[in-house]
Amino acid sequence: MIIAVHQPHFLPWLGYLDRMRQADLFVVLDHVQFERRNYQNRTRILLDGKAQWITVPVEQHSQQERIVDKRVDNPPPEETRWWGANLCRTLKHAYRNAPFYADYGAELCRILEARWERLADIDQATLDLLRDAFDIRTPLATTSQLGVPGVKSELILNLCLAAGADTYLAGLGGSRHYLDREAFAAAGVEIAWQQFEHPRYRQGGDADFIPGLSAVDLLFSEGPRSRALLHAAHAPAAPNAEGRPLAAA
Repeated sequence: MIIAVHQPHFLPWLGYLDRMRQADLFVVLDHVQFERRNYQNRTRILLDGKAQWITVPVEQHSQQERIVDKRVDNPPPEETRWWGANLCRTLKHAYRNAPFYADYGAELCRILEARWERLADIDQATLDLLRDAFDIRTPLATTSQLGVPGVKSELILNLCLAAGADTYLAGLGGSRHYLDREAFAAAGVEIAWQQFEHPRYRQGGDADFIPGLSAVDLLFSEGPRSRALLHAAHAPAAPNAEGRPLAAA
């Protein structure tokens, strides 16, 4: 059984979805501290040929707030200015000429224009939209519900053991530097390293291709073909700590 663990992201990029697709269980790391200027409440889209951030505003009460507790900074109901409607206008302007914006834009805006109280809930709603569009059926769990102890490498290993996983699929980020490979090997859990080759596709405009944008950039551009492009982006995982490669998903 292959497990992957990652913090929740708002409208995540393709590498996030690729790792989820390869796992037998994807654990959303939502009980850890919220990080400002990260991807938990923002993502990048293509706007007028350039990468542009769009952000869900959040309340700031303490630097120790957990992601699962983070509140969305909503205006009073009587105010006409609304961040969700503003995001939808930005998306429509950015992708109005994209071939498949009409197929997915309305549902995305329905989510964005709802009144969400918790950041984790809107992150999950947008993830569900992407999971459905890319036909990703990997089961999900959250650390806030699992209650598994530990931090960093110890936490990841404990999550693997609690789930009965024999392989941990590590991502492209910081976990590569802090995972205790000896502890994983002693516990009988193998480590495999995600290898992701970003697909190239028809982006709007005449600028050079920009990788790493929200997965909606591919979806609006290629529609149903997006699933095949994401599958093709999967390269065989690098050898794990014991030298054996992860089987292709």
